[in-house]
Amino acid sequence: MRQSTAPRGMLTFTMIWFGQLISTVGSGLTSFALGVWVYQREQSVTLFALTLLAATLPNVLLSPIAGALADRWNRRTVMILSDAGAGLATLSIALLLFSGQLQTWHVYVAVAANAAFSSLQWPAYSAATTMLVPKEHLGRAGGMVQIGEAISQLISPVLAGALFVTIGLPAIILIDFATFAFAIFTLLIVRIPQPEATAEGQAGKGSLLSEAAYGWKYITARRGLLGLLLYFAAVNFLDGMIGPVITPMVLDLAGPAVWGLIGTIIGVGMLAGTIVMSIWGGPKRRIYGVIVTGAIASAFIALLGVRASIPLITFAGFGAMFLVPIMNGSSQALWQSKVAADVQGRVFAVRRMIAWSTTPLAILLAGPLVDGVFDPLMAVDGPLATTVGRIIGVGPGRGAGLLFVVIGMMGVLVSAIALSNPRVRRVELELPDAVAPEKGVPETGKETPAAVEPTAA
Repeated sequence: MRQSTAPRGMLTFTMIWFGQLISTVGSGLTSFALGVWVYQREQSVTLFALTLLAATLPNVLLSPIAGALADRWNRRTVMILSDAGAGLATLSIALLLFSGQLQTWHVYVAVAANAAFSSLQWPAYSAATTMLVPKEHLGRAGGMVQIGEAISQLISPVLAGALFVTIGLPAIILIDFATFAFAIFTLLIVRIPQPEATAEGQAGKGSLLSEAAYGWKYITARRGLLGLLLYFAAVNFLDGMIGPVITPMVLDLAGPAVWGLIGTIIGVGMLAGTIVMSIWGGPKRRIYGVIVTGAIASAFIALLGVRASIPLITFAGFGAMFLVPIMNGSSQALWQSKVAADVQGRVFAVRRMIAWSTTPLAILLAGPLVDGVFDPLMAVDGPLATTVGRIIGVGPGRGAGLLFVVIGMMGVLVSAIALSNPRVRRVELELPDAVAPEKGVPETGKETPAAVEPTAA
């Protein structure tokens, strides 16, 4: 059946993907423009960071319920509701701007509402992809999904900056609303098949709360997946400190125009990585595509802080973002192939909740750590001025630089610890596939899975 439906399924996936890509670009315009608006209005790193927190926290808190709903309801319907709700939240910002009543706290509320609706979409989108794309092409599909993020990162900073001074923030937001409408249109003209019932799905049925909790039970019964999830939680904690710090650091170092150019070049790196992942599909042992790539990306993050050099920051950002699609695409393909299709909504939602649970804490800690700890250490007459300062420099911005070096080194260490765990390293070999390969397509380069207990990974 998969062999006969695969071409049609890939066409459906491509149509959905294109609609989401356009919507992601529109959202990137609004995100960049709103960030500039908040920072220029408040001149506060902390208040700027709160926009990132508002975009993250709803995903952490609401993901389990969203995943259970994605498994209960038709996944196309869930995605339509998600895009419609997020579009209306975005439109509310435009209406407040047109009426001259927009305040910073309105932005936080609208961003949080947008994120709440987005928490519905991700598990439904991921689970729908599994139903449409043959197992052999899941890595490529994961790369395609990230192309939208890469294109947004590539063109949004420059385009949003130009539009911000020509047509203004309200018009940018209306463009974003139109892209949501286009994404909904593509969903209305396709059909996404529902998964067949499995033993795992039947075991997880119950009340909405019990179904939401089932995703956690499913993961904890498979220690390799649990270890991989904890690895991402650790990496996201470290990387979560970058966003609140790097934008103000570069803005103070070189100004908005240079930061927009750096953002575009970094976007080229991510786009190049997504193209490579879409064509290549990632390594045969996907766990290496996750952890080894994560370690190398962490080394690039450390480079961000070595010097107050715009070329070095640009190069390091390009290198790190080139590797992110390979890391994320490999992880997504691994999870999609190992988790039963009819429980993927619940499992993937809990997976996102745990992986992102450390990010809000990182966002809250980043500013105080730089202002209260790292900046004093790297002041001209600071305690580390004559030691570490001789290597990375002293003065304004060097506290943030030291933080990036520490983050990068810890990321390499966390990756080494994860790879040394045999349950994580052998997760593909010890867990049976939940998604069968397309008929007539042999699986190459795969070792024979070891026998495992039904309740352990």
